[in-house]
Amino acid sequence: MTVQTNGAGAASPAAGSDSLPDRYKWTALSNTTLGIFMAALDSSIVLISLPAIFRGIHLDPLQPANIGYLLWMLMGYLVVTAVLVVTFGRLGDIFGRVRMYNSGFAVFSGASLALSLCPFTGAKGALWLIGWRVVQGIGGALLMANSTAILTDAFPATERGMAMGINMVAAIAGSFIGLVAGGILAAVDWRAVFWINVPIGLFGTVWAYLKLREVGMTTKAHIDWWGNLTFGVGLVMILIGLTYGLLPHGHHNMGWTGPWVLFELLGGLSVLAVFGWIETKVPDPMFNLDLFKIRAFWTGNMASLLSSIGRGGLQFMLIIWLQGIWLPLHGYSFENTPLWAGIYMLPLTFGFLVAGPVSGWLSDRHGARPFATGGMLVAALSFLLLSFLPANFSFPIFGSLLLLNGIGMGLFAAPNTTGIMNSLPARQRGVGSGMRATFMNAGMVLSIGLFFSLMVLGLAASLPHSMSTNLQANGVAPATAAKVANLPPVGSLFSAFLGYNPMEKLLGSASAAHVTPAQWATITGKKFFPNLISGPFMKGLRITLIASLVMSLIAGWASWMRGAKYVHDESGGGADSGAAGVPAGSADGTNTPAPVGAFGAPAANDADPGQAPEPEQWVPA
Repeated sequence: MTVQTNGAGAASPAAGSDSLPDRYKWTALSNTTLGIFMAALDSSIVLISLPAIFRGIHLDPLQPANIGYLLWMLMGYLVVTAVLVVTFGRLGDIFGRVRMYNSGFAVFSGASLALSLCPFTGAKGALWLIGWRVVQGIGGALLMANSTAILTDAFPATERGMAMGINMVAAIAGSFIGLVAGGILAAVDWRAVFWINVPIGLFGTVWAYLKLREVGMTTKAHIDWWGNLTFGVGLVMILIGLTYGLLPHGHHNMGWTGPWVLFELLGGLSVLAVFGWIETKVPDPMFNLDLFKIRAFWTGNMASLLSSIGRGGLQFMLIIWLQGIWLPLHGYSFENTPLWAGIYMLPLTFGFLVAGPVSGWLSDRHGARPFATGGMLVAALSFLLLSFLPANFSFPIFGSLLLLNGIGMGLFAAPNTTGIMNSLPARQRGVGSGMRATFMNAGMVLSIGLFFSLMVLGLAASLPHSMSTNLQANGVAPATAAKVANLPPVGSLFSAFLGYNPMEKLLGSASAAHVTPAQWATITGKKFFPNLISGPFMKGLRITLIASLVMSLIAGWASWMRGAKYVHDESGGGADSGAAGVPAGSADGTNTPAPVGAFGAPAANDADPGQAPEPEQWVPA
């Protein structure tokens, strides 16, 4: 049974997952799945529609003065959600998770409507879109922080893996459906990519307000203002530093040595250190650091962070591989590559759709460890095999490896999330879910910075010479060719990613390049840039694939270290300890659980909890 407590520890019964009507859990699953699908759909639909959006507001995102607008449209939503999910999770623990979740649906829908009604063009239009994307990120953070906790409250421990599997499938399906839908809708009207969320959001908001109800544990507590402030400031500084580190600085191809980037990264780490100190001193911390004493919690989050780093930026690299090299070589125009890249990456989605629900259902019976660990090993194998492909690959082989990667990620996601949520005390599920989402979203931002940096390093070593030689061979003056070839390669990557012809962006026009129409047609044709970049690109890509392989193997190790199946039991004596829990089952084999201490260690009623046993000593369900 779930209980509701006040700050002094007084408890009163509240509806728990074991006393709910059976239909309510399916209502909660359906609505939260819709919310997560909508949030994931929006993140990718905007990504693939950026060229149409910037054309719609009459702004060239690749001009030096406008590159900041591009970065914030790309990364702003991720940064906001990564920063706020912990805060909103904690507020859900205090004021009610359903209340916070419902607010998220409403905020997200309102922001989508405002985005579709953008009244400006140029820089003002870009600022309008970025501002409302930030508001949309606030709504997304409210949804992400509390949806997993709502599911954990609604479903018994024996069914949570299945529920998480369906929820995770909705998230990954939304992200890849968005790639296809964005390409289709953007061809009609760039505003349509935001309109699509409005009816979905309005329906979901009304449905949530009418059908969802508070069934979990809430705890009256003071808001930790200093903790929220230092956590938000520290994480924002780090994520902004990671974002602007992608831009060139001075004579360097990237900005990691720039004073402001260093200040943001080092300053952010310092502020987060202050946050950790504050959380040990305040009576009602935003995040209970004692949760990291739960082995299933910290190992699961470590695995989640590493898997996010391993797959996040690599998705960008695979899209650039398709859009900048493979699709043009196979006759697709650069303008159409964003849509077709989404279509050709569908095997990744299919793998996840197959493996996600199945692994979640099996983890309810056998625990998270074998499936989450096995999933990371399968993903690592797919990264290794992808590294052997040539630039102009055979699609059946490429598609099979994407399918294998999707299966690996699907095997991992739902069991790992279920293992994390099962380990949490009921009154900490909101903030614990928020911390899980923070690790995942921060890993995505970190991954993008890491992989773009590795790719640029690989390109900078050989691309300038290759580009200068080929441009001169096609009539471009040596001085112009050398100038263009020595521009930071990140510009060419962004051009290919956004569906622009990189050579047109670099040279401008035939008259500016002082070449004949025939030479210009060759330089801006479908084969010149792919053949030019394929060698240097594949060197950089193989570095990023090996990095993903290493991250996946470490994530697999962390997942294995979580131990046997573990479910926190609120009926035991450790329920009020914040980080306590018990393995599934009671100590004496009766229906009444024996008093327990930290991690299920047996304890007399008047004894100290003592030290936690190793996971191998926990009793499986």
